[in-house]
Amino acid sequence: MIGTDPNSGLESAMPLGFHRKPTGRPGEWFYCIKHGKVEEGPECPAKDRLGPYATPDEAAHALETADERNREWQNDPRWTDQPKDEGDE
Repeated sequence: MIGTDPNSGLESAMPLGFHRKPTGRPGEWFYCIKHGKVEEGPECPAKDRLGPYATPDEAAHALETADERNREWQNDPRWTDQPKDEGDE
């Protein structure tokens, strides 16, 4: 039976009410940004999670890790159009 995906509005060959379960490996940990919680599995769709991480503690600090990486990339001339300062060499 063809149904309409409620999220996209597109027709799908999957039966109505059937959604793919996110897949992962045992021991992989994720941080769900939608629910603000650590999950093993994953439980939520990829668009709502960060990871995988090796431990629940690493997953719990996912937002801080992402913030640190973003700051590093913003200051890295390889990731920006800013020329490298001569004093950085």
